[in-house]
Amino acid sequence: MSDLPRKAVTRTAKLAALPLGFAGRATWGLGKRIVGESAELVGRELQQRTAEQLFKVLGELKGGAMKFGQALSVFESALPEEVAGPYRAALTKLQEAAPPMPTRTVHAVLAERMGEDWRELFLEFEDKPSAAASIGQVHRAVWHDGREVAVKVQYPGAGEALLSDLGQLSRFARLLGPLIPGMDIKPLIAELKDRVSEELDYELEAQAQAAHAAEFTDDPDVVVPAVVHQCDQVLVTEWIDGIPLSEIISGGTEEQRDRAGQLLARFLFSGPARTGLLHADPHPGNFRLLPVGPDGEDGWRLGVLDFGTVDRLPGGLPPTIGVALRMTLDGDAEPVYEMLCEEGFIKESMDLDPDAVLDYLLPIIEPAQVDTFTFTRSWMRGQAARVADPRSPAYQLGKQLNLPPSYLLIHRVTLSTIGVLCQLGATVRLREELEEWLPGFGPDADPLESEALPAEAEEAEEDLPEVPAAEA
Repeated sequence: MSDLPRKAVTRTAKLAALPLGFAGRATWGLGKRIVGESAELVGRELQQRTAEQLFKVLGELKGGAMKFGQALSVFESALPEEVAGPYRAALTKLQEAAPPMPTRTVHAVLAERMGEDWRELFLEFEDKPSAAASIGQVHRAVWHDGREVAVKVQYPGAGEALLSDLGQLSRFARLLGPLIPGMDIKPLIAELKDRVSEELDYELEAQAQAAHAAEFTDDPDVVVPAVVHQCDQVLVTEWIDGIPLSEIISGGTEEQRDRAGQLLARFLFSGPARTGLLHADPHPGNFRLLPVGPDGEDGWRLGVLDFGTVDRLPGGLPPTIGVALRMTLDGDAEPVYEMLCEEGFIKESMDLDPDAVLDYLLPIIEPAQVDTFTFTRSWMRGQAARVADPRSPAYQLGKQLNLPPSYLLIHRVTLSTIGVLCQLGATVRLREELEEWLPGFGPDADPLESEALPAEAEEAEEDLPEVPAAEA
């Protein structure tokens, strides 16, 4: 593979093989049962084969296909355990690795973007990538001033591949739906498509990362690598070592899980308040747990990577979220209902029972009702089953609710973060973080002073810091 498979017909054929493969394996499974093998055994083997093909196709294609797989990976905790098991390993791989770009392609991109003498900018450069993701791969290197750096190189043809894949996947959305029962796949794909141009723009990513690095300099809890150099399709940042969150999920200690979960929640809610930006790609591959002292004997910090997708929130998270959450916890059904109507969560044509809406919301916000909450896969599965079962009142009510566009990315990021917390099995003081960082939620917050609408915040402008210029 010389670089991204760019011909639309090639990529379409590979993606088309996914639903066809699902159907073929179902037929194979039926045949096995006819000849007498147990349904449980056949079902497990069927899921394993499906997971393997899913990873193979999405991983090979990179681009939008892999981005879709990464987005799905954080929701595996909502799947029934007998289904989740085979997918978990395959989807987790998509958080950390993909088939690498050939060395000659990497060198060609660097020569084109950084100049034929690009090697003079580095004391060392490792040709073997240390990580490969949906639109680029990362190489470890030493900058000419001696700093260890991560060099992110965008795949040639990444933009075309992203749009092609996501367009094709949207046509298969109905067939892919069973991967995550109860989740509407099509809006997820549409939202990913909306973010393509931003993620391909390394200048925007560098600005967002520089803003976070400046704000979190010397922070005791969060580490954001500084930006060293940026040019078209190449981004150089300081290198950070640490344990990938995927490894903490698979084999971390209880202390590591709880610390990672607490810091992840803290970063989710403090980031917008401190920088006016929401890190919008919270899958485990983008986080590291960094030890303070040998083997973490003095604690752990959270390293945050990849700022290619952010939501710009100059005023922080919308105060209406905090106000509605606080009123819901206080059981104020009528005011909550009125606010949801005003914000567009309930369309004018709908006439719902405020108490029924409150009953729908309370189980979802259970983690904010107590001082500490342990996020588990079983809790996540229970929530998913409650809103996905067509026979349940929650399902019927949920179908009548609406998610306004200005809240779409915030909703996805929050849901994804909760998915990661459930994968960690972390015990987290979530209410503590909400009270400190979520406008309108604190016990002393005045709802009348917290009525700035998200649209107003979106219209505000905030200058991001300039990216540090490289010293050639």
